[in-house]
Amino acid sequence: MTIRDGKKLWDVRRLFSEIVAGMKKCKEIGKIPVSMSIDTWAVDYVLLDENDQILGDTYGYRDGRTTGMDTEVYKTIPEPELYQKTGIQKQIFNTVYQLMAVKQNTPELLEKAKTFLMLPDYFQFLLTGNKLSEYTNGTSTQLVNPFYKQWDEAFIQSLGYPSEMFLPLSMPGKKKINVHACYAIFENGEFADRDKLEPKHFQKWVDFAKERGMGLDFNPTFFSHDKVKDGLTLSSPDEETRRFWIEHGKACVRISSYFAEQTGLPCVMNIWTGDGYKDIPADRMGPRVRYKESIDEILSEPYDPKMLKPCVESKVFGIGVEAYTVGSAEYALSYAAANIDKCLPLMDNGHYHPTEVVSDKIPALLTFFPEIALHVTRPIRWDSDHVVLFDDETKEIAKEIVRCERGMERTYIALDYFDASINRISAWVTGFRSFQKALLNALCTPNEMLKELQDTNQMSKKMVLQEEIKTLPLGDVWEEYCRRCGVASEGWFEEVEKYEAEVLSKRN
Repeated sequence: MTIRDGKKLWDVRRLFSEIVAGMKKCKEIGKIPVSMSIDTWAVDYVLLDENDQILGDTYGYRDGRTTGMDTEVYKTIPEPELYQKTGIQKQIFNTVYQLMAVKQNTPELLEKAKTFLMLPDYFQFLLTGNKLSEYTNGTSTQLVNPFYKQWDEAFIQSLGYPSEMFLPLSMPGKKKINVHACYAIFENGEFADRDKLEPKHFQKWVDFAKERGMGLDFNPTFFSHDKVKDGLTLSSPDEETRRFWIEHGKACVRISSYFAEQTGLPCVMNIWTGDGYKDIPADRMGPRVRYKESIDEILSEPYDPKMLKPCVESKVFGIGVEAYTVGSAEYALSYAAANIDKCLPLMDNGHYHPTEVVSDKIPALLTFFPEIALHVTRPIRWDSDHVVLFDDETKEIAKEIVRCERGMERTYIALDYFDASINRISAWVTGFRSFQKALLNALCTPNEMLKELQDTNQMSKKMVLQEEIKTLPLGDVWEEYCRRCGVASEGWFEEVEKYEAEVLSKRN
């Protein structure tokens, strides 16, 4: 903290230069961190203008400008009510009082402010280009509703602070919503075919995600449409058919970019088609060349590779394409390898022969690719997309993600399952929690110890330890994890049954 003109300020330029210098030093000495985060005094912040430039000075919490600002705040809300609303202990330097000082002394800054960022979030923005407001740090401001886990907009507005400058809060480990192109929302009689889709047709999805501080991923929908000709889309020999689907793919790039821009989180866009033949083809290469040229053209649409992550997903076979799949495993992997600067390989563990396991493929791909993507499902004899369970292969997939070098940050994980024969909410919760348990199990496994035993050829001891680990009390760890998240570890199904009886059963 520096003193200038009697004010106690943060020299954010110098602080950021020191962060960068430290990162460069790590590279210089060969000590590359697995991950990195920013820690500053919780309550301090910056206001950014429309060009993301800092407005005014960046005050430190020790500055005396907040003297008397508590009295100004209590004109709007009494102190006991403020504590009841936020659960945060009063400190005169809390952000709620700092912003009141701005309102009283330099209100023009609030009028010009487009973005409010806590200091850790600002430094993260400088490093990554992503503007996000992290939840736990945001709660220190006394401006967050702890029940809804978002900024209390009504309270913020009552204090005279512009609520629009606050970005939606992002929870640590926040989930994302995967939207298909066929989920477009048309209003007032409007309709656009898939080659003419625009971001506005998904605005309600964007609003829904932003209100909850969530991200969005996107899938083009290359199926269930009358423009699928003879079972083919991007690989069709018919130019008109192929052109329609290429334009659909390019539209999806634009929509995905919009998702990333609006949420501030990278958007994974997965390219998958069911193109293929039921019986033995006479030409296997032609469709694949056309498929390659089509994807090339789709990915020629401009996008920021830091914020949009196109993927190419393979398929082994399906109903109607038993003999030949254009986008086979070898094809998708080869395309991603040849275009490593443009796209990622995506593996769905239901898209391989029953004797193959994706857990073994994860370290193979992470050896060569900087990032990969996964669809975790539960295939029974084929790509049946049964609800994910806490079974052996799910555990092994999670173990490989955790123990591969920086695997957690290099792997985009999505769950891919559905079962219309059972309650949808129960299916979603069961599958999601199963993979959370698998990741928790992998994180609790002494991976370094097991690796050392393997590297020193102590295979008997490794086997014994691996078996003993299986009966360790993971359930207790899971219960504690749920407690910290504020959710029930068990007993939640009664709520699902109640919702089904009172809501779902009454829908037409």
